[in-house]
Amino acid sequence: MNKKTFRNLHRDLGYFYIGLIVSFALSGLMMNHRDSWQPEKYTTETKAIEVQLPAESEINEKFAEDLGKKLGIDDKMRRHNVKKDVFKISFENHDVEIDIKTGKGEVVSFMKTPIISQSMILHKNTSNFWIYYSDIFALSLITIALTGTIMIKGGKFSFKKRGWKLALAGVIFPILFLILLS
Repeated sequence: MNKKTFRNLHRDLGYFYIGLIVSFALSGLMMNHRDSWQPEKYTTETKAIEVQLPAESEINEKFAEDLGKKLGIDDKMRRHNVKKDVFKISFENHDVEIDIKTGKGEVVSFMKTPIISQSMILHKNTSNFWIYYSDIFALSLITIALTGTIMIKGGKFSFKKRGWKLALAGVIFPILFLILLS
């Protein structure tokens, strides 16, 4: 294969995947900061409640589901927990938080944020089709990266002179980051 073939492959894969690259990048940014602003959902209503709770040892999944029904919540329960004297129940479209000591709390109703919610699913999806497509995408990104290394003709900015150093730094940086975090 000659340089023109690599250039054409690099260009065409880049064009083909530009939408997916931008979608992954944007949804990745949102996923990185989801604890700060909950990009997947937005609040539509917050309602104050007061309930009689049993002893903490009696709070279980069945109790959480039954309480949700009593509060008029008909969507699927995801999880429940008690942390720092707060009983939390997470449903698909509602969050419930209740102070264990007082029984006072709130029900927050929310909806999925159009487009943003769907794009964030890209990072969570585990269907076989999506796994294979993501594998092809990953291999294509590798191809784009490698074909890009030979596109610049010789000179001080070529891969042989300068590019390999930057590529090596690009590999070392995440490895150092992972080492420092673990």
